[in-house]
Amino acid sequence: MLSLVLPKGSLEKSTFELFAHADLAVLRASEVDYTATIDDPRVSTVRILRPQEIPLYVAEGLFDLGITGRDWVEETGADVVSLGELAYSKATSSPIRVVLAVAEDSPIEKVEDLGRGSRVATEYPRLTERFLAGRGVEAEVRFSYGATEAKVPDIADAVVEITETGRALRAAGLRVVDTILVSSTELVANRASAADPEKHKAMTQLRTLLDGALEARGKVLVKLNVSERDLAGVIEVLPSMKSPTVSKLFGDDAYAVETVVPKADVNVLIPALKERGASDIIELELSKIVH
Repeated sequence: MLSLVLPKGSLEKSTFELFAHADLAVLRASEVDYTATIDDPRVSTVRILRPQEIPLYVAEGLFDLGITGRDWVEETGADVVSLGELAYSKATSSPIRVVLAVAEDSPIEKVEDLGRGSRVATEYPRLTERFLAGRGVEAEVRFSYGATEAKVPDIADAVVEITETGRALRAAGLRVVDTILVSSTELVANRASAADPEKHKAMTQLRTLLDGALEARGKVLVKLNVSERDLAGVIEVLPSMKSPTVSKLFGDDAYAVETVVPKADVNVLIPALKERGASDIIELELSKIVH
């Protein structure tokens, strides 16, 4: 039913991991294959292409649905329907930033310090030109084919580049002057496809699975037993999404309690629960949480 295009490159591994956790495993003959399959009746074809191209191909109707970054939607100006952000990137769950950066020892402190004829290298020429024009800066924007951060200061006075943690820019001796765009990974759809009721339903269902897998990341299910006497003390230290589930145990003055908690808190939580009278404590991994 749906033709799907997924990003190759920096987002490739994290995207495939997300789809696998959503029970939508992407299968292909080799890691260099640009075609794939997903064993799901809602997905008819899968292609793997550069995220820079995906917005335009989806807008043109070559694909019904795609995953790309907001940065490439803005750069290409593609007329697509956003079905919402997906909270993951190359290494974290945080969005990336498209920033203007200069050499650490550059006298440039703000965008307006770029004089007429200043050279700005970037893989985002349209986005950069619009940003600079909005600040009244007449700089020369040069398209970069990669290794953009290495072009300062000999080839360019500034660069417009993406950063997730800022580590790579600092390692290259660069300093961020301004943020042009905060960009998240997005699920985007062709307008005609999104308007088709059957396809829109399939898109929504796939989005539910992806969101559920993302929501479950970093969380575990904790189950335990506790006596009626100690129940209040256990509930007091037990975090939950809404409130813990508490069930009476058959034939005993005790209760079974379960709740979802952040994985990072478990090392402190479990000893605290035991100290308050909890027993038979079980920690279970989660694959999806659907609200």
